[in-house]
Amino acid sequence: METSILNTDQIEKKITRIAYEIYEDNSTEKEVVLAGTYPGGFELAQKLEQILKKISPLKIILTKVDVDKKSLAKEGGVKLDKKINLSGKTVILVDDVLNTGQMLSYCMKTILQFPVKSLRIAVLVDRNHTIFPIKSDYTGLSISTTLQEHIKVNLKTKGKESVILKD
Repeated sequence: METSILNTDQIEKKITRIAYEIYEDNSTEKEVVLAGTYPGGFELAQKLEQILKKISPLKIILTKVDVDKKSLAKEGGVKLDKKINLSGKTVILVDDVLNTGQMLSYCMKTILQFPVKSLRIAVLVDRNHTIFPIKSDYTGLSISTTLQEHIKVNLKTKGKESVILKD
């Protein structure tokens, strides 16, 4: 069984609110790095980048975080898309859904190989099932689900974006 949680308009409003929160928290910065986990987090990061460019003078650097979920703990399980130097930069790690926090923990480990100025997390949906000490700083929707339920986020199809809860 599928239940629609957010429709296109609601998603747009949530993403816009997250973008404003990011700008408010970083208004004194010259640039912000949006590091989106591929694929869902990167799609969200792209949408945040578009809005931030409209509402703020911030220089936005967008990078993809490639994650091999089967090899998270191994060397190379998480890779930054570009040879980017994050030293001294403000980084927002972006994902579509925060579930256990495991993947974001490994992504943070990769990012923290650089002496970043700050590292924050933005997610569209927080499921409240973290088993790792991860909490999002910017959250579109916080929803309690059972462990058997799944959240499916579609941000690819323009005009048909959706967040669906699947049993």
